[in-house]
Amino acid sequence: MKKNPVLVASAAALVALGLSACSSPASGDSSAQPEGASNVCPNGKIRMGILPYEDPDKLEPAYQVLAAALSKKLDCPVEVSITEDYAAEVLAMENDQLEIAQFGPLGFVFASQRADAIPMVSFGDADGKPTTYTGGIWVPNDSPIKTLEDLKGHTLALGSPGSTSGDALPMSALTDAGIVDEVTADYAGGHPEALLALVNGTVDAAQINSQTLATATAKGTFDETKFRQVWKSKDIPNDPVTVRGNLPQEFQKTVTDALLSLDTADVEKVSAFLGVKNAGPLIPVTKDTYQPLFDLAKIMGLTEKDV
Repeated sequence: MKKNPVLVASAAALVALGLSACSSPASGDSSAQPEGASNVCPNGKIRMGILPYEDPDKLEPAYQVLAAALSKKLDCPVEVSITEDYAAEVLAMENDQLEIAQFGPLGFVFASQRADAIPMVSFGDADGKPTTYTGGIWVPNDSPIKTLEDLKGHTLALGSPGSTSGDALPMSALTDAGIVDEVTADYAGGHPEALLALVNGTVDAAQINSQTLATATAKGTFDETKFRQVWKSKDIPNDPVTVRGNLPQEFQKTVTDALLSLDTADVEKVSAFLGVKNAGPLIPVTKDTYQPLFDLAKIMGLTEKDV
């Protein structure tokens, strides 16, 4: 993959452990506590990490609603932190700086390997069924690029290192098409930034997943009628909320039960960012839910260094 100096790569933050300052704890009360909740707050708070898949200033209010509801269930403040990037979140959990965290599907693979992250729940629809999203590559309507193979010799904006839909899947598609070394691709710094690079005309194509597409279309920052999708991935299971594996089983079970008991209203603002239509409550997931991502990482030879 050729590098394009026009776009800003974020891989330098690999060793960063710092969390963003926009976070604050959500206080709670003891109403409707799951059994064992009184033993879940030994250090006075629970730290929850969120990957920066959207502008942190927009993500933070939505997650504060979820955190406040969870705080009430557990009678323990839940402190939300939007991490600097995918790598920072994995490393924060590995270094016992997070008790629970929402990872992207591929980020979870690395978090599972490095921090023993255990998936608890993900985002369901109104029928309680699992939800998914898709990766995509988009070009302007008047572009000569009609197919994935036509990207040869052109520029492509990716999202962030370690992103499922913004890095691994489009790169896998380019590899399968045999043109990975003939596309000038680089990281824009995130999903919104990749979309903006395409809208501003600084690249020939950009990865835009269905989550980012829904958010940008709703905000009026992306006019879908002016662009075309030339590649679409298979369905990807939505992000898991995980717990650190070295925590007591009682803690893991109590937090899982509390998350599963949250009302739809507590999670629907977050679900909206994840492209969930007709949002429902959180639903249970297991490591097996994300086995296709473990398989992808193995096939492509990906390790945490690729984050």
